[in-house]
Amino acid sequence: MAASPPVSPLAAPPAAAATQTLTVDLATTEGPVLRGANGALYGLGDDGVPSDAALAPLKLTSVSQKPEGGAQHPNGDAISVSKSFFRNGGGDILVLMQDMYAQWPYEDLGIDDYLTKVDAIAKDIAKAPNSEHFIYVPFNEPDQIWYNLGVADQSTYETNRDRFLKDWKTVHQRIRAADPKARIAGPNESSYHTRLLTDFLTFAQRENVLPDVTTWHELGPGSLRDFQGHHDNYRAIERSLGIAPIPVNIDEYANRRDLSVPGQLVQWVSMFERNKVYANQAYWDAAGNLDGNVVRTNIPNGGWWFFRWYAGLTGQTVRVTPPAANTVDTLQGLASLDTGRRQAQVLLGGAAGDTEVAVRGVDPAVFGTSVTATVAEAAWSGYEGRHAAPRVLSRTKLTVAADGTVTVPVRSLRQMSAYRVLLTPAGTGTPDAAAVPWSASYEAEDAAITGGQVYTQGTVSNANGYATSGTKDVGSLNTAASKVEFTVSVPATGSYDLAILYGNQHGTPTTQRLLVDGAETATVSYPSTQNWTYRGKRELPVRLTAGTHTLTLAKGDGEVTLDRIDLTAATTPSARYEAAFADLSGPVTYDYRDSTGTGTGAVVLGTGGAAVLDVYAPADGYYTVTPRSSGPVRLALHGESSTAADGQALTLYLVAGNNRITATGTTATTALRTLDVTGAGSTSGVLTYEGERARLAGGARLVESAYASGGTYIGWLGNSTASTATFTVDAPRAGAYVLVLSYAHNDRRDNGHAYNTDILSRTATVTVNGTAQQVTFKNTWSWGDFWTLGVPVTLRQGANTLTLGNPSAWAPDIDRIELAPVRG
Repeated sequence: MAASPPVSPLAAPPAAAATQTLTVDLATTEGPVLRGANGALYGLGDDGVPSDAALAPLKLTSVSQKPEGGAQHPNGDAISVSKSFFRNGGGDILVLMQDMYAQWPYEDLGIDDYLTKVDAIAKDIAKAPNSEHFIYVPFNEPDQIWYNLGVADQSTYETNRDRFLKDWKTVHQRIRAADPKARIAGPNESSYHTRLLTDFLTFAQRENVLPDVTTWHELGPGSLRDFQGHHDNYRAIERSLGIAPIPVNIDEYANRRDLSVPGQLVQWVSMFERNKVYANQAYWDAAGNLDGNVVRTNIPNGGWWFFRWYAGLTGQTVRVTPPAANTVDTLQGLASLDTGRRQAQVLLGGAAGDTEVAVRGVDPAVFGTSVTATVAEAAWSGYEGRHAAPRVLSRTKLTVAADGTVTVPVRSLRQMSAYRVLLTPAGTGTPDAAAVPWSASYEAEDAAITGGQVYTQGTVSNANGYATSGTKDVGSLNTAASKVEFTVSVPATGSYDLAILYGNQHGTPTTQRLLVDGAETATVSYPSTQNWTYRGKRELPVRLTAGTHTLTLAKGDGEVTLDRIDLTAATTPSARYEAAFADLSGPVTYDYRDSTGTGTGAVVLGTGGAAVLDVYAPADGYYTVTPRSSGPVRLALHGESSTAADGQALTLYLVAGNNRITATGTTATTALRTLDVTGAGSTSGVLTYEGERARLAGGARLVESAYASGGTYIGWLGNSTASTATFTVDAPRAGAYVLVLSYAHNDRRDNGHAYNTDILSRTATVTVNGTAQQVTFKNTWSWGDFWTLGVPVTLRQGANTLTLGNPSAWAPDIDRIELAPVRG
């Protein structure tokens, strides 16, 4: 949770010049890469939400969650979610102790009542696995809640302050009595207050109750301007009191207009990383999606890819000078230099137009006399819009000037996008030119609108409005005549991918009619979204002749809000994943002698060395995966290991979203350059079993639904040991399979919270030939939306028994199951 952001007058950012310059000085280091600003408040909903494949690549340094059994929200319990957090390399979990209370703001029942809760929380955490990685946060926003420490009147403030400081000492000592090794964070204000922090640190030092982590919130657009001053002032207070620097965690930051938006996130992350503080994104909506950066359970959006880039920074951060420092909504960036890997990385964004990335201090002892510069884009795809692996925009070989400088042009930046510039030593040969298909975007508010209304969403003055392309959308398309007509122009006759950014407020999947030049072409089906301003993305093919056309989206069933459409020339889906920027472990070295291909060289996988590559799939299905290497490599995925020679194509089953493929060499000198992945997700060879093929028992039954693939789904499953659905599946061979469950559920527990959507997950026990595992299913926003979830299983050749159930609670509704051998 978070209080509403403070409102402050903000000067408009300076008008962007024709070309802006972001200067990166590799010779001026700022300390080891911290990756501290990738955290999330209630970013985890349950064990498995988000998926392991979505969590592990981000290397989260901290999250904030509620105590086990806390009444503030229905899930996000710290100890429960710690299982997935720690097994995926997570750092620390901040426990918001007052979230034991049900009301927001918290009901004030007195310190004695609170101490009973403190005792219970400390007892639970002290005995929890990995207890040393939990941090107690005794108070949340005490400047507003319980103590009113933000009051202007000095006399009233002092009275309130003294009460707070007394309670801080009492609670601090109570926690330490139960958990002597406890780390405790505070004071945790809703915004920065010099007055309170000075008094708090003075008191805490004198009474020996200093926090182990200092926390406060930065929750308004003005924080992009003011945080540097806040941080500098805080460190000055410490120095004035003779207190050694205490780690800082800004445990709530950003607004709805920022979350999921790479071009906004890079502005926040760059200032936190520069100051080496930890920071967790704020929780404005639903738990379990890393605050708007994971679609469903396992699918990346643009925000996820930005944080994946951030997690990939290694070595030292270096000085970055933006065109305008500490200014809201302007070009900002951060950069790293790893001399051991011989890599420099720059992340930038926040402004539109052309930019020059001027890199100074390029050491010839590290990079040689020329470099390969690779530029890629992570675009905004909505909170619920999938995003493929970031598109490479350019690969160029550049000569390092005599003064150690290289300038990398980045053209036609989009304000909501973030960009990554990679520098690696250039070898012989020329990198492949980037293949960038023709694309154009059209805002709904600029189209011809019938029976609808233009709305303004997230802006600087309305920071908790939802992120929206161009800050406007078209809603109220709820009459029979409602339609939005886009005038588009394409350069050539052919197939185009039409992507629609939308919101669905209907409560079930709904439709619009797509017309091309007045002729009805297709019915567009829109899955549910959290609300009408929580952006999703729908994609479908359309064939157009060269020239100008009118694309019309007209009312179908229900009601849809339209934000923007994108048209992109259709190509065969493909991506190249560079080994040099994978997650590496064990003995590995880097070889940049050959600049052909991606231009980023190769990784030599010594004995025990491994590269884990994050591979995106737009849908569940089979893809062609081809290693580019000096010799055979082993690829491990979903419990299956396959060996492939250089250029040998493997057919592997990938689940929708992110897939972690581990590559190892077959010799001590195997050099891996890339994994090349093509395809759209073939279902040839996949075994499909509709719900009606299951043997149902104990009250589980088929329920008719227009949204289920076979017209019915299995409902009333679970809530007793007797209620089960059993499939007999015939496997063509023994080995590793992926079980894909198509499911729906919309369990919620509405606490009457002012802004959070309190969704619940359901679980089911999946038993295959007597071997059981528990699987968690995230809420699908409505009972009519069927999502898929992939689960690795092992089958024997021939008949196998697969049973679904839940002895203690309701399982999700099951539409169908699919089974696919991992190796096709």
